[in-house]
Amino acid sequence: MKYLKLFILISLALSIAACGTAPTTPVATTLPPVVADDVIVTEGRLEPIHYAELALNASGLVSEVLISEGDTVSAGDVIARLEAGQAQTLESAQAKAAQDLTTAYQSVRDAQFKLDNFDVPYDFASMTPSQAVEATLEKLNTARANFEPYKNISDRSLELTDAEKRGDEVIIGTAKVYKKRLDDAWADYRKAILWLELESNLEKAQSILVQAQRDYDSLMDPTFSEGTAGARAALANAEVRATFSGVVTNLDLKVGEFAASGKPVVTIADTSSWIIKTTDLTEIDVVNISEGQTAIVTLDAIPELELNGNVLTVGQNYSENQGDVVYEVTILLTEKDPAMRWGMTAEIKFEK
Repeated sequence: MKYLKLFILISLALSIAACGTAPTTPVATTLPPVVADDVIVTEGRLEPIHYAELALNASGLVSEVLISEGDTVSAGDVIARLEAGQAQTLESAQAKAAQDLTTAYQSVRDAQFKLDNFDVPYDFASMTPSQAVEATLEKLNTARANFEPYKNISDRSLELTDAEKRGDEVIIGTAKVYKKRLDDAWADYRKAILWLELESNLEKAQSILVQAQRDYDSLMDPTFSEGTAGARAALANAEVRATFSGVVTNLDLKVGEFAASGKPVVTIADTSSWIIKTTDLTEIDVVNISEGQTAIVTLDAIPELELNGNVLTVGQNYSENQGDVVYEVTILLTEKDPAMRWGMTAEIKFEK
């Protein structure tokens, strides 16, 4: 029994010694690969697809305000009217434009009649009025230079004795020839100037007619299109009218208060569609953005709502933001929600 215990102890000692000297094998570990992010994320702000700030083209007291903030207006709707001595309503501007157009037509007819009845000299037959002026001026300068040595020979200096006349015949004769040429050159030059003036008067009358017709058409435009809104606002300057259909988002006019020309007083927004504008895309990111590219937009105020959109424009000019070169990108949303409001912040995701 004694020997059996000793044997067991020796066996255990050998086993422990063997384990202590056995080489260790390293365990292999596998790291996951690093995957590049294929999504560009930035921030932007919500804006209506179209908006305009309207200013007055005359100063005066506000006599009427016909619209309130939040109201929907159509193109041509009167928003407010002014009391101003020199200002015109649309109706008075239309009447004046009609009279101006009639006067302009008459001026063109008169100018054309005078030009048609001008007797163009034979020497000018192959020239335009400006060419005739240039050619006759050149001849006039030559005639003046030729007559210069003889300009002090007056009529009294030609009253010489017979002996003196015989001695100065050549000089006197030459002076008369050059004087006649100078007088003829002046006459031709005046005719060319008159011809050019008549043509210029016709061109000026035609230009006035074109503008008068444009003003008349703008004031009479039944659709109140944006293309004619500028002229209409300048001519009918006693009124502020909507230039397109939309919602009045700001109105800084009150009856009885003085309103100054040139100061924006009304903002109209077309909220039929919305856009997101971002100016946070750096030069590194913007090269991965192109027009038509899809984007996903989430508004901070409505985080549960994801809106789809497409890149509408990529800015060609840059600005600087905290040392970074950044570009403006506009996204046109293809969806909308009644809770959307101008100015809301948004997160935009672009897929590279």
